[in-house]
Amino acid sequence: MILFTHYWVLLLLPVALLPLLLERTHSRRYAWLALLPKDPLSDLIGLLLKILAVLALLFILLGMAGPHTAAQQVERIGQGAQIILTIDRSASMDEPFSGAMTGRGHAGESKSAAARRIITEFVRQRKNDMFGVVTFSNSAMYVMPLTQSHEAILAAIDAAGGPGLFQTNIGSGLTTALGMFAKTPDSGSRVIVLLSDGAGNLSALTQQKVRDWAERMRVTLYWIVLRQPGGISIFDEHLKLADDQPTPPEIKLHEYFKTFRTEYHAYEADDPQSLAMAIEDINRKEKKPIRYYEQIPGHDYAPHCFAIAAGMIGVLMGIRLLEVRTWH
Repeated sequence: MILFTHYWVLLLLPVALLPLLLERTHSRRYAWLALLPKDPLSDLIGLLLKILAVLALLFILLGMAGPHTAAQQVERIGQGAQIILTIDRSASMDEPFSGAMTGRGHAGESKSAAARRIITEFVRQRKNDMFGVVTFSNSAMYVMPLTQSHEAILAAIDAAGGPGLFQTNIGSGLTTALGMFAKTPDSGSRVIVLLSDGAGNLSALTQQKVRDWAERMRVTLYWIVLRQPGGISIFDEHLKLADDQPTPPEIKLHEYFKTFRTEYHAYEADDPQSLAMAIEDINRKEKKPIRYYEQIPGHDYAPHCFAIAAGMIGVLMGIRLLEVRTWH
């Protein structure tokens, strides 16, 4: 079905009939030409030229109206997931990793720069996934909703590298990320990849909200801890704290995530290499069959209309050059 961007232009279509109503100027300049015998061939050629001019005007007007077909959605079946990248943008992310940076060409690379570089490669490898991006520091920032446009996601990841604040509000980042899933039909696999170099204290209300939403929407959570220099390990089973020392936020958050009924996986990264290994492990695990819809844009016929009109005008101009000129 053909649709038009500017329907009002179609009201001008009668203008295309003007060449049929107008006479050639030289037919009125010399009255004695009417005394000549009838020339059916010349009359036929004159009529065909008028029709050619009518069609040229007609296609110009149709092109101005913007003819096109409607966009379509085609269901596809592939391997992948709906993945929301939830990225810590606190000021500490601009510091180096806790481990020695000996990566090829990436010595001294900050955590935020390494995260953007490795996540960018991760997105490029996964052709069938839908991605969304949330960043957080003192509060969450809704960067990009779930989309199949990898170009948009890569631009959002690149734009997420601005300076951060001195707070890590993971609760706000998680609730914003989970809220994105509520606006998108479930394709079969939902994932949050949380990258953070610290943790924060979640209120009881926030804990209950995050747990309930994750379970109701069947979301798998991957937490990659980018360790601070001198920071503790969330996997240290032999960690001993003084009696008056509170439990570190990272340990409390890790224990909280383990109470989820949905899948939860934790990683620690001391350098860009271990971060890349964690992302690659997620890449291997999230290969489940999914159903998704690919948006196919409608076809624009305006260029074809203008091309046809230009061809007809070219023919008319060529015939004009072949016409015998009258003399004074």
